[in-house]
Amino acid sequence: MDTPSGSEFDQAPDFRAGFVSFVGRPNVGKSTLTNALVGEKVAITSSKPQTTRRAIRGVVHQKTGQLVLVDTPGMHRPRTLLGERLNSIVQTTLGDVDVVGLCLPANEKIGPGDRFISEQLDSFPRAKKVAIVTKIDAASRPAVAEQLLAISELRDDWEAIIPISSTSRIQLDTLTTQLIKLMPLSSALYPAGTVTDEGLESRISELIREATLEGVMDELPHSIAVTVDDIVERDDKDLVEIYANVFVERDSQKGIIIGHQGERLQDVGARARHEIEKLVGKQVYLSLRVKVAKDWQRNAKQLGRLGF
Repeated sequence: MDTPSGSEFDQAPDFRAGFVSFVGRPNVGKSTLTNALVGEKVAITSSKPQTTRRAIRGVVHQKTGQLVLVDTPGMHRPRTLLGERLNSIVQTTLGDVDVVGLCLPANEKIGPGDRFISEQLDSFPRAKKVAIVTKIDAASRPAVAEQLLAISELRDDWEAIIPISSTSRIQLDTLTTQLIKLMPLSSALYPAGTVTDEGLESRISELIREATLEGVMDELPHSIAVTVDDIVERDDKDLVEIYANVFVERDSQKGIIIGHQGERLQDVGARARHEIEKLVGKQVYLSLRVKVAKDWQRNAKQLGRLGF
C-alpha cells in the first residue's frame, strides 16, 4: 500500500507503523470502532447491513507509532455483482495489511457467519490475527466472559483477544497500544494531523448516503448510491454549494426516498447538511436529486458509473 510519508514522530528509533483491517459480519461495529480510534468521523455508520462499500483509511497517531485503519465492507456471501466487488475489496485489502482484527459483538453468540469469516482469514497467513470483542457495554459480565471463552476456542493463533466498547470508549487505549506493538518498525506512513486519505467528494457522498439510510426499509439500503456532481465554494458568502444525486434501482424506491410532498428528502438533506457543515467548516447549500439507475447492483456498466 503506497502512502505519503513524513511525521514529527519519525525520529523515534522504536517507532512502529502499519496497516490494520477490521473485519466481521455486517453491523458488528467496525466503522464505529474506526471513528472512535481516529477521533473523527471518517467512516459512515448505520444499523443497516453493507453500509461500508469501500476500503476507507483512517489514521491513528501515537508517540509510539501510527496505525492506518482500513475499514472494509462486511464479509458476506454475495448475491449481486456489487456484492462480489465488495468481497473483492476485502480480499485485496487483507492481502496487504499487517494485522487483521476480527470484530465479534459481545451480545451475540458466535454463528456460522463468524466461523465463515474466521476460516477466510486462513488465506492471509502474513497478517497477525487479533479478536476484538465489541459492544461489551451491551452485554452482562457473565455473557462477556462466556463470549471471550468461545472466541479463544475459535482459533489457536490469536495474538490477543481484547474486549472493548467504541461508544463508551472502554479499553480503546489498550487496543491501540496492542495493535501498535504488533506493527513493524517503521517511520510514519502519513504526516501528523492526517485523519484519512478519503477525498472531500467521497466523504460528502458518504455522509449523504448515511442520511438517506436512516429509516428506510431493510431491502432498500443496498439499492442506494450517491454521486456528487459539483462542489462550489462561494467565498463572497462563506458558503459551499453541493449538487448531488441519490440513485435507486426502481421508480417505487424513488418515491420512498422523496416521501410525501418531498418531506423525507428534505429530512435527508437536513441530516446530511448538518454533518457536511461539520466536515467543511462552512455553511452548506445542498441540492439533492433522486434518480433511477435500473438494477445497478447487477449491471457492470452502471456500477462503473457509480464508482464501483
